[in-house]
Amino acid sequence: MKLRLSSVLKFVIFLSFGILIMYLMYQNQSDAYKDECALRGIATGDCSLLEKLESDFMSVKLFWLGVIIVAFMISNILRALRWHQLLEPMGFKPRFVNSLGAVMIGYFANLGLPRIGEFVRAATIRRYEDIPMSKAMGTIVIDRLLDILALLCIIILAGILSFTTFRDYFADNFKSPGKVTIYLGVTVILLGIFAAYYINRILKYPDKLTSPLFIRFANLWNGFKEGVKSIGKLKNVPLAIAYTVGIWLMYYLMTYLCFFSFAPTAHLGPVAGLVVFVFGTLGIVFPSPGGMGSYHFLVSQALVIYGVSSIEAFAFSNIVFFSIQILGVVLFGLLFLIVLPVINKGEDVG
Repeated sequence: MKLRLSSVLKFVIFLSFGILIMYLMYQNQSDAYKDECALRGIATGDCSLLEKLESDFMSVKLFWLGVIIVAFMISNILRALRWHQLLEPMGFKPRFVNSLGAVMIGYFANLGLPRIGEFVRAATIRRYEDIPMSKAMGTIVIDRLLDILALLCIIILAGILSFTTFRDYFADNFKSPGKVTIYLGVTVILLGIFAAYYINRILKYPDKLTSPLFIRFANLWNGFKEGVKSIGKLKNVPLAIAYTVGIWLMYYLMTYLCFFSFAPTAHLGPVAGLVVFVFGTLGIVFPSPGGMGSYHFLVSQALVIYGVSSIEAFAFSNIVFFSIQILGVVLFGLLFLIVLPVINKGEDVG
């Protein structure tokens, strides 16, 4: 019961943050839109940001949204294939449909409670493929580490191609480096490494522990370690790298190609798409449902840098966000929730 209450509390907190950011952004853009209408001699009563957003959505070119959804699904297919590579060294060969379904259901779960998707993904593959959650979680950690490395490379590339853009942005918005935060972050990392080292030492020989609770925890820890070690047993490292490049190329195209679906952004080039993509990805990292609010804010900020009005930038961020989250994550997440039990009927090991 405590776990359920804590989950509900986390959901409410994260959702509240996202709604608050969205509300503040909407109010700010609504005021800006009214000021713009006043300059054009349009009465305030005839100037509604909500109506403008509705009009902007109706003006979107559906062809490009379709292309974006295709890119989204290709990225998920590549992620499932890369996951197979991490599971294979441990002797697991899950059906592709189950791996892809677990990925999609995990994304869908993240909309409800940020960061729970990894556990849901591991639980789903355990249910249909009898892969221990501890080992599945170990491979998912590696999956995320590969994504972090890829994101760092993309940030560096974007920084090189748009050094002046990044420099001006951070100079204007982050004048204080926040040394206290940096020191705190380093301390947490060091403590985490220290704790992991000694936990590993204590649990290295689980058979010497007498408490059933400790034995269970030790077995989970060792299973987790085996999953993490799978990266060193990859049979085809170049293919894993190719999958990673493909995943993030699709992510980038999901932002860049969306430029062409919306007139105010159609003139922007590939480098602008890369910068907007980086900002948007950092927004999704924020623990609100699907990056709600934080994604909109950072994408809007990036577009403003490239000369797009804040109002049009806000509209674009909503177009991308809802296209991917509603048409992509929700649609395919629900689809696999329905399909997997049918496909695996009589084979459910959960």
